[in-house]
Amino acid sequence: MTDKYNVEAAEILANEALRLPISEAVPIYEQLLSTFPTAAKYWKQYVEAHMVVNNDDATKQIFSRCLLNCLQIPLWRCYIRFIRKVNDKRGNEGQEETRKAFDFMLNYVGADIASGPVWMDYIAFLRSLPAQTTQEESQRMTSVRKTYQRAIVTPTHHVEQLWRDYENFENSISRALAKGLVSEYQPKYNSARAVYRERKKYTDEIDWNMLAIPPSGSSKEDIQWMAWKKLLAFEKTNPQRIDSASANKRIVFTYEQCLMYLYHYPDIWYEYATWHAKAGSVDSATKVFQRALKALPDSEMLRYAYAELEESRGAIQAAKKVYESLLGDGSNASALSHIQFIRFLRRSEGVEASRKYFVDARKSPSCTYHVYVAYAMMAFCLDKDAKMAHNVFEAGLKRFMHEPGYILEYADFLYRLNDDRNIRALFERALSSLPLEESVEVWKKFTQFEQTYGDLASMLKVEQRRKEALSRTGDDVTSELESSLQDVVSRYSFMDLWPCSSNDLDHLARQEWLARNINKKPDKPTLGIESGLLRLDKTSSGVSFNTNPPAKVVCPDTSKMMVYDPRQMPGPAPLAAPSTSGTLPYSGPFSSSGPPNSLNDILKSLPPAFAVFVANLPAVEGPSPDADFVISVCLQSNIPSAAGKSGTATLPSQSGPAPSTSDLSDSSKFRSRDRQPGKRKDMDRQEDEVSTTVQSQPLPRDVFKIRQLQKTRVGNSSRVTSSYTGSASYGTALSGDLSGSTG
Repeated sequence: MTDKYNVEAAEILANEALRLPISEAVPIYEQLLSTFPTAAKYWKQYVEAHMVVNNDDATKQIFSRCLLNCLQIPLWRCYIRFIRKVNDKRGNEGQEETRKAFDFMLNYVGADIASGPVWMDYIAFLRSLPAQTTQEESQRMTSVRKTYQRAIVTPTHHVEQLWRDYENFENSISRALAKGLVSEYQPKYNSARAVYRERKKYTDEIDWNMLAIPPSGSSKEDIQWMAWKKLLAFEKTNPQRIDSASANKRIVFTYEQCLMYLYHYPDIWYEYATWHAKAGSVDSATKVFQRALKALPDSEMLRYAYAELEESRGAIQAAKKVYESLLGDGSNASALSHIQFIRFLRRSEGVEASRKYFVDARKSPSCTYHVYVAYAMMAFCLDKDAKMAHNVFEAGLKRFMHEPGYILEYADFLYRLNDDRNIRALFERALSSLPLEESVEVWKKFTQFEQTYGDLASMLKVEQRRKEALSRTGDDVTSELESSLQDVVSRYSFMDLWPCSSNDLDHLARQEWLARNINKKPDKPTLGIESGLLRLDKTSSGVSFNTNPPAKVVCPDTSKMMVYDPRQMPGPAPLAAPSTSGTLPYSGPFSSSGPPNSLNDILKSLPPAFAVFVANLPAVEGPSPDADFVISVCLQSNIPSAAGKSGTATLPSQSGPAPSTSDLSDSSKFRSRDRQPGKRKDMDRQEDEVSTTVQSQPLPRDVFKIRQLQKTRVGNSSRVTSSYTGSASYGTALSGDLSGSTG
């Protein structure tokens, strides 16, 4: 497979293996299971292929490899079938082996929500055992009763069926005894049934056919991760209120099942191990970490967590082995592993052991300046040895003079010593050797130092030197050398205190960007300032302006934008009356977007009432119209309704009166089946009276009153059933007399 964890390719290989003889299919199965070691369906397919050809030895070997890591009912039922087949003809000895196999299986997967058939198979097996004497019969019934009593308190899909079978079993033996036993276990069964219903909600969200692959960030993986986390959280609450040992066993089973599908998730392994540690089983936690490192050998996080667990319980040698496994032979060890091992040796074996390892680690090709900084600060903070720390920094300076990060860390150390003389010497040495492109942060640190430790003359001198040095990398040297107000802001700010407002800072950033680009002629329009490309870096003692926009910026085409003219005075435009031909004159909100012909084409495609409404809107050019004025126009507009049998609307002239709601209701063909004509006329007449009353009132200017008016008209219009032939229902509470659609 080109992609090791390609699920589709794995399914193709599995289907191909089904059609091949077992001798040819073995390499395919081994390849699949090396990639997906917890795929129970592939293990089951593999073992069944051997069972078909009666290869018992290979079958036993495969079961020993997969059973304890794949707690899935179909695979375990396959195992019990194999055990029964092998022991079928061995008499009492074979029956005893089968009984032990059933107990072994139920001990591991008996808590599964799908384990109901397993419990039934075991009970059926026990009842089928021969009993030669009364004592054997009594022992058999006792075994069956105990198995039933274990099964009915386990939340499974078949818990209700098992309860009915148990009642029948007890009643078949003794009704008097059954009454007491059933009443004793009835509350336990009720609790198990209630927990089953809750548990089922969580298990239904889980994909039981999912293969364990490394997390890729897909939504399906996230959903499964959340589903398992919810189920684990549910089991940890002990919803059935059983004893702690049984509850912990159920939690362990849930974690083991979860790891079948989230095998490559380090957070699940870590959570599982820490849960064991908190529960008091540190040995189990170490075993989980050991399994986790086999599953994820490249995970440094899990190795550090494992070493931390061993160190916390006093197993220093075990923790040291974990750190040594991180280091390997030393050539491929990371700088972080060197640092953490030095710290571990300092904690566990003392100063000399950590110093000795540091001397060896300096010779490693993977040793970076971080190792020097870490050891120097450890000597300074833990050992209180400033001289040793200073010597380590000086030794590292010979090797890492070209690293700005090391220079800054060394300067911070000297800050703590209040050694301003050596700080200046360090900056001078570093700036004389660093390339200009890498010296920006060092210059910034130098200016901050002078603002804290120097006088005004030294501050101005360093700032001027900084400008001269950094201007060599820019195009406009003169503008870089000029003093600006930003320098004053940088010198006279402290922590989060500024000598100006945020608006002033934005203005300064804008002016700096304009100054840098004043002579540039970009090919495409740039909106860097408006789109927030200027970012202010507010530090504790200065301000820097990032005026370098990203390499790829998507800019809009400003040539197609409409320029807003602030001289446009908002106000009502004259309402043009529609012509007798049904076309509208060229006026309204489309007056600046196209010729009249295209406007009429657009209006013809609209419903007639909506076309009249659009024509009545005032011409607006700008960001937003006056809301009160638009609502007033809507309330005063007379929207025509449909007329005629064809279902098309005609546009009335401006001088003609608008049709009333009652007139429209008489011309409509469609009436409600459960309304009488007399009642409908009374309602229409009442609607006309309310509409006339509201329409004749002067329009309020208060928005709240306008909304109240709208609510009143909507409430009245809701009593009218709307229907319109040939087009969609139209008319709202804002559309004049037609406050509701007519029917």
